[in-house]
Amino acid sequence: MGNPKAFLTIHRKEAGYRPVHERIEDFSEVEQTLNTNDRRTQASRCMDCGVPFCHWACPVGNKQPEWQDMLYNGYWKDAYAILETTCDFPEFTGRVCPALCEKSCVLNLSCHEPVTIRENEAAIAEVAFREGYVHPRHPQRNGHKVAVIGSGPSGLTVANRLNRKGYEVTVFEKDEKPGGLLRFGIPNFKLAKNIIDRRIQIMKEEGINFKVSTYVGKDVSAQEIVNDYDAVCLAIGSEVPRDLPIEGRSTKGVYFALDLLSQQNRLLEGITIPQDKLINCKGKKVLIIGGGDTGSDCVGTANRHHAASVTQIEIMPKPPVDFNPNTPWPMYPQILKTSSSHEEGCIRRWSLATNRFISEHGILKGVEVEDVEWIPGTQGERPQMKKTGKTETIEADLVFLAMGFIHPEHDGLIKQLGINLDNRQNIATDSDMKTSTYKVFACGDAVSGASLVVKAMAAGKKAAEAIDQYLTK
Repeated sequence: MGNPKAFLTIHRKEAGYRPVHERIEDFSEVEQTLNTNDRRTQASRCMDCGVPFCHWACPVGNKQPEWQDMLYNGYWKDAYAILETTCDFPEFTGRVCPALCEKSCVLNLSCHEPVTIRENEAAIAEVAFREGYVHPRHPQRNGHKVAVIGSGPSGLTVANRLNRKGYEVTVFEKDEKPGGLLRFGIPNFKLAKNIIDRRIQIMKEEGINFKVSTYVGKDVSAQEIVNDYDAVCLAIGSEVPRDLPIEGRSTKGVYFALDLLSQQNRLLEGITIPQDKLINCKGKKVLIIGGGDTGSDCVGTANRHHAASVTQIEIMPKPPVDFNPNTPWPMYPQILKTSSSHEEGCIRRWSLATNRFISEHGILKGVEVEDVEWIPGTQGERPQMKKTGKTETIEADLVFLAMGFIHPEHDGLIKQLGINLDNRQNIATDSDMKTSTYKVFACGDAVSGASLVVKAMAAGKKAAEAIDQYLTK
């Protein structure tokens, strides 16, 4: 702890975002960065708490006080060395993590000014790449081969960890390039794809083999992979979107959120999209159903298309502002979140159920919604939704469904591998990450359901450890 009184005299300073009028004209990252001196000054605010709740809250177990101290003292290389022991890809989490650590920072409790942990993490990672601290490693091979199916954050973490333990790792990816939802889900204005490319290049140079545009179960049989490898890890994510099977669902103009997000990312990658499949929000009245991060990403994308208007609705009630007694410190607070995309222009409404899509001659014209009330549950039961009968029509030319994702229980690959779900939502137990099929493991969103990038990475770490223990026995 280099400056034991810094937290008393130095206020939290964020880098902030590029001006709205500038950033909505492109898909470059919206977040700015502080200069080196300011970044080190912000690191000095860490109090090196006796019980570091930031560490407690971090799914991958980052040792924030240790690398904050290294950063404050100017030891960037040492800071990165500490950081990468727990976090395989800090350049990802430093950009897209909701910073559970900051919400649990003691300074968030005492003065509502937590240490800028996430931004500091991103800064350390960028210096590490710029100064050459990140370079390929070539471990001695142990003779075992592992297949990882899926190259999202959990799959990449499994591959990275096992490769550095000496395993020969092959990653199978159904899409055109590796990265999973990092590449084809998260918008470029939050995570530029060159950030993924440089990490993948390092992993390739370390010996990891990536087989893209290879759909396991179709382009190559699942049984063939099981036969050819000593262990297999399913990191296939949870990409099946939750649908809204109401009247007019088949109307032209109603899409899933990922239809828009993945297409836009592909266009920016230079991947050709058939003209009749293009989705463009320019001049359109856009309605987004679902109030989470995926919906927010649609808001930002629609704004960059220069939509005539953007409205986001949510069936749940509006969260409290600033403090929620149901999620006190050091828990992650369930409060109103205003993203950079919301700041760019968006009408937000809550407690609205969607009744039907309204069309004329098969073309979407609007959506009928209805006010709902939420009745608190008793004895631990969930709140009950009650429709009020008060309806209205929201004009819309395009609708994007952003209501989350479902577990991949019925995925064809799972069936081909003969995995027995045992009436459980998950396809692997939390303790050993094994499935019911011999030498097949699973991790990430495929197990937990759609979650955070950092939680998928944490699951990848556990799966790599489980596979290593299994093969070394």
